[in-house]
Amino acid sequence: MSESLRGGVIGAGVFGAYHARQYARLSGVDLAAVYDPHPERAAALAMPLGGRAFATLEEFLEAVDVVTVASPAAWHAEQALAAVKAGKPVYIEKPIATDVAKADAVAQEAARRNLVVACGHQERVLFQIMGLFDIPAQPLRLEAVRHGTVSDRSLDVSVVLDLMIHDLDLALALSSAAPATAEGEGAILRSASWDVARSEVTFDDGFTALFDVSRVAEARRRTMKLVYPSGELEIDFLTREFRNTTGFALNADFAETPAAKDTLGASIEAFLAAVRGEAPRPIVTAAEAIAALDLALAVEQGLAAGA
Repeated sequence: MSESLRGGVIGAGVFGAYHARQYARLSGVDLAAVYDPHPERAAALAMPLGGRAFATLEEFLEAVDVVTVASPAAWHAEQALAAVKAGKPVYIEKPIATDVAKADAVAQEAARRNLVVACGHQERVLFQIMGLFDIPAQPLRLEAVRHGTVSDRSLDVSVVLDLMIHDLDLALALSSAAPATAEGEGAILRSASWDVARSEVTFDDGFTALFDVSRVAEARRRTMKLVYPSGELEIDFLTREFRNTTGFALNADFAETPAAKDTLGASIEAFLAAVRGEAPRPIVTAAEAIAALDLALAVEQGLAAGA
């Protein structure tokens, strides 16, 4: 592997462009290639950043050392599996797949080849900066609200796999217990699946987590409340307001740190560090991403049962 890694991005849409620009700006990596089924879109993204566009996935994989999969979610597992079979470490935008068995196949093939697989649950970066993973206590309750306005992006999956999965991953990261039940209700308003959803997940140790998501809201909202035995933590991620009565020393100025201002960049840097052997793991591993996917699918089943 060359000293400067050759980065490649699968998918020339909005998220693919975010990743391509990161590879183009970060030290120790160059944007070498973009693959998209629409060659003109791949060229429009790759060429201004010094990369090449490829019309076939096979040729693309020969031209890169590391791969980001930023295509529509239904293609994540298939394209990630092709990348690891070609010997390439891979960073997969969330969700890691839309099917647990297919995600498992990616993880198993990567493990067999000793390749790094990372997934883009970037808000773990914020929790690390805040110090939430260092708290020596388990939360009793989590309440997360994530509302987005109408967009044409990610309509191939439900709002659970689109938005809620971020907070599902955070809940799993905060709890040492396993989820036991998932109940809720939702509505299908403008896509083929859930566009609004509320779900309560109960864990084996009694920890409960309430998730409220929408991608058809009139205004954006992104808040989280964590209840601990010693007090409460409330965060407004849009206004950067922070209230902490837990007694634990947390970073209320998290939003001012460079990593918080660019969580994608921090996540990709951690992936590249793991690929180079400079870090033991990426921020979110394949196993953790699969756990979030598994819980998201359980939430969808709970929504269907409550319909």
